[in-house]
Amino acid sequence: MKRYKIAITGGGTGGHVYPALAVVEKLRELGSHDMFWIGSSRGMERSIVERAGIDYYAIPTGKLRRYFSLKTIPDMFRIIGGLFAAIRLLRKTRPAVLFSKGGFVSVPPVIAAKMLRIPVVSHESDIDPGLATKINMRFSKILCVPYEDYGIQPKGTEVIVTGNPQRASMFQGDAQRGREILHAPIDKPILLVSGGSLGAGQINTLIDEILDDLVKQFFVVHQMGDVGYTPSTREGYVSAPYFHDEYGDILAAADFVVCRGGAGSLWEVGLLRKVGVVIPLGTQNSRGDQVRNAELFARYGAVVTMGDGGVSSTDLLATLRDLLGDQEKQDRMRSASAGLCNIDSADKIAEIIGAYV
Repeated sequence: MKRYKIAITGGGTGGHVYPALAVVEKLRELGSHDMFWIGSSRGMERSIVERAGIDYYAIPTGKLRRYFSLKTIPDMFRIIGGLFAAIRLLRKTRPAVLFSKGGFVSVPPVIAAKMLRIPVVSHESDIDPGLATKINMRFSKILCVPYEDYGIQPKGTEVIVTGNPQRASMFQGDAQRGREILHAPIDKPILLVSGGSLGAGQINTLIDEILDDLVKQFFVVHQMGDVGYTPSTREGYVSAPYFHDEYGDILAAADFVVCRGGAGSLWEVGLLRKVGVVIPLGTQNSRGDQVRNAELFARYGAVVTMGDGGVSSTDLLATLRDLLGDQEKQDRMRSASAGLCNIDSADKIAEIIGAYV
């Protein structure tokens, strides 16, 4: 029977999956490690992971909540079921190490690994930890964090600043190829709009309200998400539910980016020196991590942030027009990004994990 060496867990959004795949790429470069993924049977991660050539094992999962809901009780039973499933799987495969990228699906495998004395390396992408990471860090040997001023030192866990890992395709994108994919004219800057891997209804609505004005000055590329996706036949406007392998080229071609405040989106904007306008998911709909992520980048001068929810389409249009006409500000933002985002995060994390193999 095939003996696995490295277990990986995490999921729920692309913000958990794609950074972990960036680490997988580096682990493959370090050696011929056998790897497998523990994820949800209902999450988006399965198709992405299997497309990357990684064996996938699904376990029962339940959502972790900070508030009471009628779904809390059945979800607790799913979490317990996930714990027993993870114990059986890890006992059978006996990996040398478990790497957790977070999300609620990661909690049962992390606890199971601790119970079986399998070392755990966890990574958190946001400026402060989510509930899953707060639990996981107690069972981890090492917690990798993105920023120097993280401010958390869990007892018995070593904290290492690594930055946020990004896939190699993010650095290998070709701007000319991206323009060819999009059939974008050379005389207009490209505005890439993305609500993240699952899309963002608020951003979709804002863009729809000002699209007539935007296409006069920008070639607009819009990743809408599956929910609410509308195909475009309009000149100067390309829409898609989600971009896959072509995303690196499209991002390379983009001059301006409108995005949420997810850690992965911000890191992409920073690494590739894009002029970013950030509309974070507000505190009324989240724990506020996107707001704090965006505020950090804004303090450095790397992005323009537009608050935590009360954004009007006219304000967004005015902000984009101001940036388009201010080359000096664009240059300052790109320079600020260079001092905030490091390019070798995936290498650092892969070396940490590889030390246990």
